[in-house]
Amino acid sequence: MARSHLQKLGTYLRPHWRRASLGMVALMVVNLLGVWIPLLIRDGIDQLQVTFSFSKVTYYVVLVLVLASLMWLIRMASRITIFGVGRQVEFNLKQQLFEHLLTLEPAYFSQNTAGELISRATSDVDNIRRLLGFAVLSLVNILFAYAFTVPVMLSISVQLTLIALAVYPLMLVLVQMFSHRLRNQQLQVQERLSRLSDLIQEDLSGIALIKIYAQEANERQAFQGLNQNLLRANLNLARTRNTLFPLLGGLASISLLVILATGASAIANGALSVGDFVALILYVERLVFPTALLGFTITAYQRGEVSIDRVEAILNAQPQIQNSSHPIAIDPEQITGHLLVRDLTYHYPNAPTPALNHVHFEVFPGETVAIVGPVGSGKSTLANALPRLLDIASGHIFLDSYDVTKLALRDLRRTIAYVPQDSFLFSATIGDNIRYGEPLDELVNVEYAAKQAQIHPEIRNFPQQYHTIVGERGITLSGGQRQRTALARALLIDAPILILDDALSSVDNQTATMILKNLSQGAQQKTVLFISHQMGAAALADRILVMDAGQVVQSGNHEQLLDQPGLYRSLWEQHKLEEVLY
Repeated sequence: MARSHLQKLGTYLRPHWRRASLGMVALMVVNLLGVWIPLLIRDGIDQLQVTFSFSKVTYYVVLVLVLASLMWLIRMASRITIFGVGRQVEFNLKQQLFEHLLTLEPAYFSQNTAGELISRATSDVDNIRRLLGFAVLSLVNILFAYAFTVPVMLSISVQLTLIALAVYPLMLVLVQMFSHRLRNQQLQVQERLSRLSDLIQEDLSGIALIKIYAQEANERQAFQGLNQNLLRANLNLARTRNTLFPLLGGLASISLLVILATGASAIANGALSVGDFVALILYVERLVFPTALLGFTITAYQRGEVSIDRVEAILNAQPQIQNSSHPIAIDPEQITGHLLVRDLTYHYPNAPTPALNHVHFEVFPGETVAIVGPVGSGKSTLANALPRLLDIASGHIFLDSYDVTKLALRDLRRTIAYVPQDSFLFSATIGDNIRYGEPLDELVNVEYAAKQAQIHPEIRNFPQQYHTIVGERGITLSGGQRQRTALARALLIDAPILILDDALSSVDNQTATMILKNLSQGAQQKTVLFISHQMGAAALADRILVMDAGQVVQSGNHEQLLDQPGLYRSLWEQHKLEEVLY
């Protein structure tokens, strides 16, 4: 596992290896200067003991000051360089994550909450940045410090050096003892933070519903519970860290006490000069800080390890819906809008029965076909299958004789304008929401699409008309206005096929009827699949498909279906009864 993490870190760093190498070379120079300065101090002390001279004092003071200043400047350069690599990796990872998420099918996002994904794309990527900045800097600095300092200490006094460093193996043992616990506790913190983020996002999106049902107290209690869990996880992690770090720092300081205790007798015996003694003290102090910092470095590394797993879990998720090995490119303007669905069956994962069960029908160019049926009959599944928002097998859906699984996804979805049940709008102007599929389209075309969707007169009454901000998810608009705005967005791209999946459910029957008449007339008549519970509007379609339990059980126009007993007649009678009652 650790090796795979190191390999992944190498993958992150590979595009920036020149800059990372430059930062490490600078850090090496810093450590070489750090080793040289105590030697200069030693030589100065030993020389001044023999012949004291202010000129010599001045010489060594100036030289040490110059070298220390140079060391400080190079250290700053190394930190800026290595931290900059961490920031660049952070930028690349966020970009890579976002681009990868765009390739995944809607089913992935129904299984992974938005709060969890946002937490991984922000908090976890930030942890990886710290790992590649602070942790790498500290680890490399520790390696250089020991590699350059210990040989020089041994050259001064093997005995005192070994005595001073005798406690350091204990530090490694402590680190090994605590590392597994730290990693598990860090994982708990990040998972509970994700749950908290998910609740915040969900509640902010559904704030109106919370207030309508007066559930503020319950949501407050739910947040408190998750927040308490996060606090408990953080306290457990802090307790472990606050046990480990002082132990490491204390053990590192023992080596300094050993030098002070044993060095005096060595000087008295003539085995060690005063200058050597001072140099050893400086070297031991030089090792104390990076060694004491080892605990923080371990935490950053453990946190980064957990985050690597969480981020890679997203990047390793393969899209189930992809282009075929040799996708067929088509020009949407050349497509007539002929659809053939042949023996289509689709199972949702773990579902006991198929959502679509051997569905077969044909839609001719320019035809308006309504699809009706009870809730759960498979209408929306069929709507999602046509533009390949579901992973369907080849040989079942054909567009102008092309198997849709062989077509380039981008071309297929430019050919089919799909308005789903959830009329999602971005927090932008209503004009920009309509032109989302054609961002550079002129306002006159936007207005024409809005007129077709029967929303133009209402937009004209808005304070800023087409420049009116609709708010998050279109919260400032009514349900019917959101649906008609989404319809205008689909109409603007002028695709030959239009699928409306209960997309006019919040629109009154008269307006829905006018919209369907607009779509079924004109020189550029579209093929329209109108999925709806509005029987009055559906009755105007050229043909009606009646679905039940994942199958097409009836087909024909309104009059034909009324003349035969079956589900359609029952749905129509229920519709007429509701008209009388309401």
